[in-house]
Amino acid sequence: MTCASCVARVEKKLNRLPGVAATVNLPLESAHVRIDLSDEDAGTPDADALVAAVRSAGYDATVTRTTAPAGPRTSGGLDAHPAPGPHDHHMDAYEHALSGHSMAAGQEMTADEDTSAPTDARGTDLRRRLRVATVLTVPVLLLSMIPAWQFTGWQWVVAALALPVATWAAWPFHRAAARAARHAASTMDTLVSIGIVAATGWSLWALVFGGAGELGMTMTPTLWPGDAHATTELYFEVAAVVTTFLLAGRYAEHRSRRRAGDALRALLDLGAQDVALLVDGVERRVPIAQLTQGSEFRVRPGEKVATDGVVVSGTSAVDTSLLTGEPVPVDVGPGDEVTGATLNTSGALVVRATRVGEETRLAQIGRLVAAAQTGKAPVQRLADRISAVFVPVVLVLAVATAGLWLVSGAGAQTAFTAAVAVLIIACPCALGLATPTAILVGTGRGAQLGILIKGPEVLEQTRSVDAVVLDKTGTVTQGRMALVEVLGDRDVLRYASAVEQLAEHPIGRAIAGAVESRTGDVGGDGVVIGSDQVHDFHAEAGHGVSGVVRVAHSGVGLGRRVLVGKPAWLSRHGVQTKDWLQPFEAAQAGGATAVMVAWDGSARGVLVLRDPVKPTSAQAIDELRALGLRPVLLTGDSRGAALEAARVVGIPEDDVFAEVLPADKVEVVTRLQRDGTRVAMVGDGVNDAAALATADLGLAMGTGTDVAIEAADVTLVRGDLRAAGDAIRLSRRTLRVIKQNLFWAFGYNVAAIPLAAAGLLNPMIAGAAMAFSSVLVVGNSLRLRSFR
Repeated sequence: MTCASCVARVEKKLNRLPGVAATVNLPLESAHVRIDLSDEDAGTPDADALVAAVRSAGYDATVTRTTAPAGPRTSGGLDAHPAPGPHDHHMDAYEHALSGHSMAAGQEMTADEDTSAPTDARGTDLRRRLRVATVLTVPVLLLSMIPAWQFTGWQWVVAALALPVATWAAWPFHRAAARAARHAASTMDTLVSIGIVAATGWSLWALVFGGAGELGMTMTPTLWPGDAHATTELYFEVAAVVTTFLLAGRYAEHRSRRRAGDALRALLDLGAQDVALLVDGVERRVPIAQLTQGSEFRVRPGEKVATDGVVVSGTSAVDTSLLTGEPVPVDVGPGDEVTGATLNTSGALVVRATRVGEETRLAQIGRLVAAAQTGKAPVQRLADRISAVFVPVVLVLAVATAGLWLVSGAGAQTAFTAAVAVLIIACPCALGLATPTAILVGTGRGAQLGILIKGPEVLEQTRSVDAVVLDKTGTVTQGRMALVEVLGDRDVLRYASAVEQLAEHPIGRAIAGAVESRTGDVGGDGVVIGSDQVHDFHAEAGHGVSGVVRVAHSGVGLGRRVLVGKPAWLSRHGVQTKDWLQPFEAAQAGGATAVMVAWDGSARGVLVLRDPVKPTSAQAIDELRALGLRPVLLTGDSRGAALEAARVVGIPEDDVFAEVLPADKVEVVTRLQRDGTRVAMVGDGVNDAAALATADLGLAMGTGTDVAIEAADVTLVRGDLRAAGDAIRLSRRTLRVIKQNLFWAFGYNVAAIPLAAAGLLNPMIAGAAMAFSSVLVVGNSLRLRSFR
């Protein structure tokens, strides 16, 4: 495909099929098709029907991917490309695509491998034609524009040099125009082809029948057309130069499109190619495709993790920056999850595969980004509607221009020059590329930074958002308990830690984890306490734990029953708690979780735990506020805990909503919306999913649940709240680039067509300007690659 009118034609054919909703992307040359299976009587089109629809529009297509979800809808990815010709070679950049699978009920075809940019074969063909055209056009231009070089018979030499340019070099334009004409349609190639054929045809007629072929004839043309009435004026240089300029523009555009898709292609190419598979303890190097769920494999230092899995043995630091944008390696050990395509930087690991193939996180990211790049923002749909009628209108304008010049008494040559200039200057290439190239680059750059934007319409939603509702647990805070204060002497933590090492409760794990060495905390008195020194352990759910701690001192074994829990529970066990009741209640009132530690019949101290605020949350909220957003804290936790977190990050008390149920979270979002506020919601849990879906813009932390991620519009892969500000800035920047592109594309055509119709533009200059406009639009979009 070459322009927005190609897009409109393919979409029109596909959308005529029953139950089909298709969006076609120009830079990716792909279609994303969704098929509604709810109407069984309508008849479900299969893959062959989709391809046939594309062919009826004058193009060809291949089904690039088919999967089968358990849902009522299906969607498909098509790679749309021109019908095969002598120089058309189509290659999918991702050979693991499932090609030609027909769809049955319950299947889904998604845009994944259709993210490929135009192939290198096309670039090679364009480059070859451009080189030949340039070599032949230079002498044509010099001989035509410099009278002193016009030797006897020069015009016949010019004709011989220009004809290969206007035919073979310009063949892609002629072929596309003919293909469109066969289907009673027109594209920008129609305008280009007519212009080149008209300039060449006029010149051949003048050369053979108009007297321009006489030996000794000279011509003194000007860059700016004037009122020339002589029929001996030749336009071979116009046909040759316009062809060369447009080929140069098309080739530059092709290279830019491939660069625009580099981010996603690089992302999808991150995965390992082979893996050290362990079978009965024996290591075998096999292709990655042979991995199955439950397989165990070894990852040596410097190797990529082959697929998503859980560490079975070994410890290491894993570099996740390629997927999350987070520069600091993550320490992993037995039981920790690792993600495919991340880099093992130090120790050797044995990993058990939990997800393989299309189920991996990398594959999911690829699908999300591809779907976003293939979709359309509302602003792009407007451009497509305009482009669909633009070419026929320009053809009418060109004919009208020639007629008005002739009626006004001007010569045929002047009328012809103005009409050809109108045809060439009006080509809507820039209009068709304005939006999709910006979306392609913006979403690809987001993926590199760990920001997954689900659809182009999300870009426009960020424009009007003025409040951001933040879930507390796991979003602003770390989502797990941590010991923040010990009230009492050092034995309080040592004894409590010894008992809690046998507990399963998160509070117990936090206390046990607070001691540097779980089995060898050595006190100043030489006492050694460890989990192996505890017996007679008891846990009472919701109340506390107890155990006899064996203390080794001077070779004598002593036993001491230690109780850790709530004061009321301790009192029931005959423990005196009044000395530590006030600090316990003060900690609880401040939103913390507190437990009392006792032995020998008396409370000895209090341990204070909190879900600590992430180190970056305060900075993130400052950045959101700088973007003009009002931060609001929303949590099901106690009001004390919510106010403490809000104090740390700088959110006013009036903007804190605590002790709310999942349904109440939706109500808070709805209430803000009723007040005229456009709401963004950031969350990570199942209880946030409904609120994420209700908000005008939902952002899910990638470290959260699958349900929350599915409900959101944007996924923040690395789980850092600062990424929320980055996502909004990137979305707004992308939208601004789209507007700049559309302004240039529309403004260019609106301003240039009247100039061409008025005879103020030579067709040669018009061709150069038109090619430049497309390159400018794509180049402007590529600026998004530098987003930080």
